[in-house]
Amino acid sequence: MDGTLVDSAAIVEGAWGRFGADHDLDPRTILGFSHGRQTIDTIRHFLPDLAPDEQRRVALELVTDEVENTDGIVEVPGAGAFVRRLQAAGVPVALVTSAPRDLAVNRMRAADVPVPDAVVAADDVEHGKPHPDGYLRGAALLGVAAADCLAFEDAPAGLEAAVASGATTVAVGALATDVPAGLARVSGYDGITVTAEGDGFRIRG
Repeated sequence: MDGTLVDSAAIVEGAWGRFGADHDLDPRTILGFSHGRQTIDTIRHFLPDLAPDEQRRVALELVTDEVENTDGIVEVPGAGAFVRRLQAAGVPVALVTSAPRDLAVNRMRAADVPVPDAVVAADDVEHGKPHPDGYLRGAALLGVAAADCLAFEDAPAGLEAAVASGATTVAVGALATDVPAGLARVSGYDGITVTAEGDGFRIRG
């Protein structure tokens, strides 16, 4: 979601910046690791000596602060129209995110991007990205094999998860710096078309 369909960079950077200041950590280092990962996994990485209950408390505090903050959130260019084209064409769509469900839904609505019926959020999987659990569960919710899915991702952890699931993977935007060789790449969704073809669909852009 973040960086793939929704641009919430200012909010995310602000939250991790405050966290870094509180714990004497470089925000740039935190952001380099955290993008595409669950908040709790980032807390465990940077504060490994905290007791597990305290790690969860810090993560919950960060997420709670972000859930209602939608100031400045916008869509990644063309994302809302692209999701609507997919839905209008009858393409099954799932959202697979490292964010908690409430946070994901609030940001999608704030950016006017439709929320698919199938959502896999942080609390729906045992292992977060870069593990492929989320994408495998998303495919299962759609009733298809992951190998028959097209996944859009912008973060290294998300790209790794999508590729590991077997999905055909497209890198989105400028933050996807470590893009595995051979993956298609788009800067946004303007001009991407969706048409029915045989028993499936063709996406061009």
